Amino acid sequence: MNVIPEPLAGGSALAGDYIYHYDKVQHLYGGDFRNEASRARRADWLDSSEERRADRFQVASVLRSYNEQHNSHAEVMHSLALLEQPGTLVVSGGQQSGLFTGPLFVIYKAMTTILAAKEAAEQLGRPVVPLFWIAGEDHDWDEVNHTFVLNRSGEVTRIKVDKPEGPRSSVSSILIEEGDWLQIVEQLDGLLQDSEFKPQIMEFIRKSSGSAESMSDAFAKLVGSLFGRFGLILLDSADPALRRLEQPFFAELIDRNDELEAAYKQSASEITAGGYELQADVTPGNANLFYIYGGARLLLHKEGGRFTDRKGRVSFSKEELLAELENHPERFSNNVLTRPLMQDYVLPVLGTVLGQGEIAYWAIPQAAFGVVGGQMPLILPRMSFTIIEGTLQKHMDKYGLSFSDVHQGLEQKRKEWLKAQDELELGRRFDEVKDAFTAMYEPLIEQLGSIQAGLLKLGSNNKEKILDQIAFLQGKAQDAMENQNEAALRQWERIELSLMPQGKPQERVYNVMFYLNRYGLAWLDELMAIPADFSGTHRIIYM
Repeated sequence: MNVIPEPLAGGSALAGDYIYHYDKVQHLYGGDFRNEASRARRADWLDSSEERRADRFQVASVLRSYNEQHNSHAEVMHSLALLEQPGTLVVSGGQQSGLFTGPLFVIYKAMTTILAAKEAAEQLGRPVVPLFWIAGEDHDWDEVNHTFVLNRSGEVTRIKVDKPEGPRSSVSSILIEEGDWLQIVEQLDGLLQDSEFKPQIMEFIRKSSGSAESMSDAFAKLVGSLFGRFGLILLDSADPALRRLEQPFFAELIDRNDELEAAYKQSASEITAGGYELQADVTPGNANLFYIYGGARLLLHKEGGRFTDRKGRVSFSKEELLAELENHPERFSNNVLTRPLMQDYVLPVLGTVLGQGEIAYWAIPQAAFGVVGGQMPLILPRMSFTIIEGTLQKHMDKYGLSFSDVHQGLEQKRKEWLKAQDELELGRRFDEVKDAFTAMYEPLIEQLGSIQAGLLKLGSNNKEKILDQIAFLQGKAQDAMENQNEAALRQWERIELSLMPQGKPQERVYNVMFYLNRYGLAWLDELMAIPADFSGTHRIIYM
């Protein structure tokens, strides 16, 4: 395994400036994890503000119950024992609970979280534990219900779990029948190539999904199977026991909702004034809180001094909403702008691992942290990789292709290569024939028009038909050329499908199970041994 930096263009402009020109955007953030002095200042602030957060002993107790169900590694229990102790800090990462862990970048985010916690602990000389925040309260089922693998024929294949009938609920509350799990696991089994590692991989997938009631349960069990031995604590944001601990902070989010709305607007104005696009909606009257009603997750808005949803199914005064929170905290849920604030209340977050889109939208709640007496945690970009296997590298060398070429799209380069294989120069010769024919035929048509006007139109139509026939023959010759080079063109296609499937970076499409099936679970240890790099620079892993 050889790892080489290879910057990847794209992503939001704001995230790009955070990664490469932090001085330009530092006023929009709370600090940069990559700066050791920022880590020390953040740690001091966390020590001095311990009383404003949820009781760490109670938080650890809730997390212990959850991890005993899904992630009961001795190293995790040790991390939780440390979390109970005053002075222990957290590096957090998080994601929605995707099918079979979702895209590869989820794996890289967990890696980054673990390695960053380890580095921070060594630098600060105090315990720092890694924690993965599973966004189980999210209700976007279509975002998490599928994943992609390369099948046995080298084609990109989508695997999907259909949503059971019911309201638009949080992902963690949507129950999946055992038969549905069995069907989707067998589909994955049929798609993955046979390998010496496949029985072991499929066994731990079956074990994880077979005892899972929801997508979030299965996600937790799989992530725990992969990373629990590194001490990674798991948290499900939809955990009812956790919601009870969050109740006081939900009350503050309700009580100070107008101030928070003004803070979001202020930050949004600063972002757009800098020439950046907003990565999350900041709409007037949005309470940025969800209320669970009849199993459905309703976004609350403020109208006429009351909290209601867009369709008017529920309506509360502030006092009524606070009373409802007191009696039923499990009915409340954060949105994308209040979740960062809640995370900072629940945990002593030194830093949080974010992808580029997340880095951009986290600038919006920056001022809101101050409204509730907090400070924005340090942010560190998650590590980003593309895996290039040995055979692919040989093909790329054969055709003189760089990773940058693949990232930009191979269509033009493929055409140029195919043209170079045309020893008969068919393209040039067909063009010459069409030009020569046109040059000879058009003067004749003009002369025919002087005999009879109707012959001019007839001759023009006749010319176009003949040119169409020449083009038809040219197309057939091109097809024959491609058939002659079919094996080589398949190699071009495999390069593109492997590195930029669907025109997207590999890490945003493919599932880790494809690679674990090829290289075994020990491959994860090799990934974890890659030197940590929190610069945000994309890297190539040559296998």
